[in-house]
Amino acid sequence: MNKMIMLCAFLYGVFLPCVHGQSVSKVGTTAAGFLNIEVGSRAIGMGGAYTTIVADPTAVFWNPAGLVRSPQTSTVFHHTSWLDEIQFNFAALAVPISGFGTIGLGATFLTMDDMERTTLDQPDGTGEMFGAGSYALSASYARSLTDRFSIGGSFKYIHEYIYHSSASGIAFDIGTHYVSQFNGLMIGMSITNYGTKMQMSGRDMLIQSDISPLVYGNNENINANLQTDAFDMPLMFRVGIAMDLLQGRGDNNLLMALDAMHPNDDVENLNLGVEYGYKQTVFLRAGYKSLFARDSEQGVTVGGGLHLKWVNLPALYVDYAYQTFGVWDNVQMFTLGLEF
Repeated sequence: MNKMIMLCAFLYGVFLPCVHGQSVSKVGTTAAGFLNIEVGSRAIGMGGAYTTIVADPTAVFWNPAGLVRSPQTSTVFHHTSWLDEIQFNFAALAVPISGFGTIGLGATFLTMDDMERTTLDQPDGTGEMFGAGSYALSASYARSLTDRFSIGGSFKYIHEYIYHSSASGIAFDIGTHYVSQFNGLMIGMSITNYGTKMQMSGRDMLIQSDISPLVYGNNENINANLQTDAFDMPLMFRVGIAMDLLQGRGDNNLLMALDAMHPNDDVENLNLGVEYGYKQTVFLRAGYKSLFARDSEQGVTVGGGLHLKWVNLPALYVDYAYQTFGVWDNVQMFTLGLEF
């Protein structure tokens, strides 16, 4: 039962609207809800306050302009055992090209175990198994316009499926990044998932219907197709600020970040994060997600990381994050990165 609830939440946003007084929330009014699942253990450990400080291939999710802050070819692999044993995986690659800019590629996959089909006549199961899942593929480009200002964009293909039905769509992201002269204060902005509507179709929609039930002797088994509603993408506007309060004094860094989010399927909220780093090798992180969000089950996040660099060998980045989720199981995630 829990898996069916999560399936509705993350595959096609079929949560009933929450009514508060005379207002109705927008929760569950978009398709492709998996696009809202944030990526990167460093980012999650800092409460998702990452729009401005992203400097690795996860920029294809957070802010494509951040790709230019990855000075070398690098890749990341992110795994999360999401709520109710749903598996969430993300991989991305950033390739800087001298004189041209930085190209990024990303892939996101949400999968789960097969489930047994049930019907009104057989609520305990028919013995037939079916699968469901989602994936998104993206290509990004970013370029520095000045030594302080960069811009980037992404193109995405999104696909969701359940049983014999599926929905597809395309979306675009755009982002900017600016480093000010005030103690290195950074400002970032991104708009993600601006795209087409998504509508389920497939042979599961095929039914047989009697189009004239009051007429005796007519054909009672006319083939027909159910028409499902079309849903918008989960559009997200993020703007953030960040600053290293210690500026690397004595091999120490203390990074503070704040992101403000304006989604089209929820209320505005804030993400807060802090990261302490020693010699750019050992990192400790903490944050708070979805501050001021209505009825949010998200909250405190913590994490850490170890970044190892060797001469003539790829640098290795290993990050871990732990996220509280209220009435749901808490979530742990791991990210592995390589810099060539």
